[in-house]
Amino acid sequence: MFVSESWLRTLVNPALDSDTLCHRLTMAGLEVEESVTAAPAFSGVVVAEITAIEPHPDADRLRVCQVNTGTDTVQIVCGAPNARQGLKAPLAQLGAVLPGDFKIGKAKMRGVESFGMLCSAKELGITEDSDGLLELPADAPVGTDIREYLDLDDHIIEIKMTPNRADCLSMLGVAREVAALTGDTLNLPSFEPVPVTIDDRLPVTISAPDLCGRFAGRIVKGINAAAQTPDWMVQRLERAGQRSVSVLVDISNYVMLELGRPTHVFDLAKIASGLEVRWAKAGEKLTLLSGKEVELHEQVGVIAANGVPQSLAGIMGGEDSAVDPATTQDIYIEAAFWWPEAIMGRARQFKFHSEASHRFERGVDYEHVVEHLER
Repeated sequence: MFVSESWLRTLVNPALDSDTLCHRLTMAGLEVEESVTAAPAFSGVVVAEITAIEPHPDADRLRVCQVNTGTDTVQIVCGAPNARQGLKAPLAQLGAVLPGDFKIGKAKMRGVESFGMLCSAKELGITEDSDGLLELPADAPVGTDIREYLDLDDHIIEIKMTPNRADCLSMLGVAREVAALTGDTLNLPSFEPVPVTIDDRLPVTISAPDLCGRFAGRIVKGINAAAQTPDWMVQRLERAGQRSVSVLVDISNYVMLELGRPTHVFDLAKIASGLEVRWAKAGEKLTLLSGKEVELHEQVGVIAANGVPQSLAGIMGGEDSAVDPATTQDIYIEAAFWWPEAIMGRARQFKFHSEASHRFERGVDYEHVVEHLER
């Protein structure tokens, strides 16, 4: 499990440095395998804004940018396809040292001088992939050190979690452990439930109580499934080892990482007749969100609609009832407690692993199902 120290310290903030914190966790049985910063060492990079841009006079793929550094305006020659007026991006100034001991000096590119380098996330060692310049929010303060602005000195702590510590498969779980070890105050995530404004209900039948011990759901209408996930959430997800997919999936994953509760979001229009929690029937098939088609048997649980499996219970959702950023308007959020014995080993039978099954087969808190749904 990957733990962002910055995120952890919003929940519990002991007077320990990173190394001591890692040692205390290891001695308590949460073995820290590695602790690294969110980005490798580099210096001299600030938030900058492109204030003007024009074609390079002698190179089709290059452009000449005027860039505000917060203290000056400098000329930068750039070949990134997303460079544009008004964009805020990291600027390695003259004298900067990038990962790999790459020093930035004045350069001449096809006859035009360049006084620094606008950077991609890959060039800063933040990600392996690069789609051009790292685009920063419009309100990013020009001139601010990029390490400070993006919290790149945050330590990512990798913990080898033993099967008996399912209680620590979340940020809150690790924070609770740290609070117990140090005596520091545990700051629980605070949130107000969203007021109910509609009377709609979705019928749910629990036909297999030996599969599901508690089931909760909520209808939400008129959502914007194409909305952008907030940058702070994307950052926390990435540092926990999760890639950003879409805003609804990201929120579901965030709650799982924060509280330890896997949830699932259905497109309400695709399950409007209601849901049934039951054991599968031999020969039934289900195409999962991953695109993998599985043939089911009587020892695996499903959530079905119209008699057809829509989700592998506690393991992974199905493609047919998945949310679509382009078309989904109303959703049904499901949160449940699945008996560990009913989930254990099922994903491995189908030759895959999921974050949900990893947690449910070890045991997830059954008391706070509704509270986690409200989150």
